[in-house]
Amino acid sequence: MFVQFTNIINSLQSLNKCYNNSEMVRKILRCLPKSWMPKVTAIEEAKDLNTLPLEELLGSLMTHEMTIKNHEDDEEQDKKKKKVIAFKSSTANSSKEDSDDEMALITRRFKKYLAKKKFG
Repeated sequence: MFVQFTNIINSLQSLNKCYNNSEMVRKILRCLPKSWMPKVTAIEEAKDLNTLPLEELLGSLMTHEMTIKNHEDDEEQDKKKKKVIAFKSSTANSSKEDSDDEMALITRRFKKYLAKKKFG
C-alpha cells in the first residue's frame, strides 16, 4: 500500500501538486480499513500528526500488521493442535450381531472342512 501511495504522490509532484508531511500522514490514516480503526485512533491520540514523520507512521503500521499476523498464526496452530477422538459405541444389540457374525464364520469354516474331508 505504501509503495502505491508513494507512486501516486510522486506522480502528483510531477504535475506540480505537492503535499506536506502532515497531509500525507492523514491521507494514509484515512485510507486504512475499518479493522484498523483502533490503531488509527491510538496513533491520533498518542502522537502529533503535524510532526509525525511518514517513516515512523509506516513503521508503526507495519509492526501492528505483523502483530496481527502472528496472532492469527498462533490461533491456526492452536486449532491444528486440538485433536478430536471418537470412540465406537456398543450396545446390547451389537453384541448379538457380533455373536451372529461369529456363528456364521464358524459355520463357513466347518463347511469348508467337511468339503475337504469328503474329497480328500
